[in-house]
Amino acid sequence: MARKTANDDPLAPVTLAVGQEDLLLDRAVQEVVAAAKASDADTDVRDLTPDQLQPGTLAELTSPSLFAERKVVVVRNAQDLSADTIKDVKAYLGAPAEEITLVLLHAGGAKGKGLLDAARKAGAREVACPKMTKPADRLAFTRGEFRTMGRSATPEACQALVDAIGSDLRELASAASQLVADVEGTIDEAVVGRYYTGRAEASSFTVADRAVEGRAAEALEALRWSLATGVAPVLITSALAQGVRAIGKLSSARGGRPADLARELGMPPWKIDRVRQQMRGWTPDGVSIALRAVAEADAGVKGGGDDPEYALEKAVVTIARAARSRGRG
Repeated sequence: MARKTANDDPLAPVTLAVGQEDLLLDRAVQEVVAAAKASDADTDVRDLTPDQLQPGTLAELTSPSLFAERKVVVVRNAQDLSADTIKDVKAYLGAPAEEITLVLLHAGGAKGKGLLDAARKAGAREVACPKMTKPADRLAFTRGEFRTMGRSATPEACQALVDAIGSDLRELASAASQLVADVEGTIDEAVVGRYYTGRAEASSFTVADRAVEGRAAEALEALRWSLATGVAPVLITSALAQGVRAIGKLSSARGGRPADLARELGMPPWKIDRVRQQMRGWTPDGVSIALRAVAEADAGVKGGGDDPEYALEKAVVTIARAARSRGRG
């Protein structure tokens, strides 16, 4: 979910949406437009790209109107504005017009940082829209979607949905909305499985789960299905790494209740239970071997080898064997 500053009025004179997560940026714009139209149904919305905002254009768009109409001016990719246009925007920030809301969408990097700093100094309402690259962030996003829609979903259901859909927030939001529309009561893992079985079987996390459980044949089948359905190899190596690291973390942790271990290891309690089941058969040497296999596969899929598919297959087999290392001579 996008994070906001203390000034949470969507009709503030200037809203600054910062980040590279397209869905969150679009939602920041939609929130402002919805608030403006709720105040005045005839609100004029202008949605502009950098090439459409030439020097002088902002002054024309924000000049007083005889009809005193409310207006929302959206500027996308503000970091790409020309130097002269940035001067216009900075001048406007010092004296924003009444009944007009300016929305600046900025990637947040070094490019165009002067405009970013100027908007913040002027007291712009800020909405953070960071790219969600970590599975934990996507899981939190999914939980937030259900909460926003006033529905209850179990932790296992949220995890299953993330595993099935992957990293695309638009697809995650759409899937959550579909489940809410179709299902009554609490949404659980079984419901997600019924709706998204095909996607779950192609999931990179399914590959990782089967591998760390020592089920080589099933892991290879899931791997081939994943690759055939377009899952990026780098997502599979990431899932394998997370699976093996979770085994290593839990095996080296001192005993305790799932809730205590969850706080210590940074995992949700339900995942502690799952990893405990998966770690049977693992040894410290097995974890080391598996981590090396993941590192080699990661290098292989990022250009260090000629055949990414073979690199992944080799890693999956090695991990599955390592999962059964306890008791072998």
